[in-house]
Amino acid sequence: MTYEQIRARLRACGIPDAAEEARLLFCHYAGCRREELFASPHTDCDAEALIDAVKRRCAHEPLQYILTEWHFCDLPFSVSPDCLIPRYDTEILVQTAMSRLPSDAYFADLCTGSGCIAVTLLHRFPGARALATDISDATCAIAQKNAQRNGVSDRIRFLRADFFDGVLPVPDASLDAILANPPYIPSDVIPTLAPEVQKEPHRALDGGTDGLDFYRAFLPLYAKYLKPDGFAALEIGYDQGDALRQISRGAGFSCEIVRDLDGHDRVALLRP
Repeated sequence: MTYEQIRARLRACGIPDAAEEARLLFCHYAGCRREELFASPHTDCDAEALIDAVKRRCAHEPLQYILTEWHFCDLPFSVSPDCLIPRYDTEILVQTAMSRLPSDAYFADLCTGSGCIAVTLLHRFPGARALATDISDATCAIAQKNAQRNGVSDRIRFLRADFFDGVLPVPDASLDAILANPPYIPSDVIPTLAPEVQKEPHRALDGGTDGLDFYRAFLPLYAKYLKPDGFAALEIGYDQGDALRQISRGAGFSCEIVRDLDGHDRVALLRP
């Protein structure tokens, strides 16, 4: 198949960014660089793996799962259907934490998924350490692989844990920060999401009836682990800022809402 044939197939299947995805697929399976493809756009690649990948994408399997990796904050991350796909929205959370963490921070990353939050921050802060948790052994294994891949595995501990148990193997008042990209989509919205999103782990998406189950439980369970000058940074849905302010006030915490470039609520920054 040529790049142009792949692009046409993807467009016919309703893939929105067919040109870019065709480029990524072709370069991945043909083993060529972007510049080489642009210089010879009619090059044919008959690899069975490429043909199969195009079929999978036309069936709306996420591109990231097909490629088995994705970049986040300029770092490579392995991904699989066992973890949520790293997204730009979560880079806002990382940027928020980066500007506030001390260089020798000790922090927790709850619902770690691919490990993209913790691994990126450890990569940026060579003196930092982290504890990362997830409910799935398979997901923790992916995150561990990404820590090794990006050279930070000696400074992070992975723990399979249910968030709602509220137990971390650290002393009270010992963490500079707790970070999380939790499930925050209301349950009845899940069936309306794009077919690609519905192929991601529902446990990483479904935030309960109103999408706020995680946030209601968070401060009562985890506030005790923060240092007096520590903070929590939690990714939130585009319209959940007011709800987070109310939840935080009820627990005696301040809440600052950080918005993304489109002006949508994206991160709740909580302080004692």
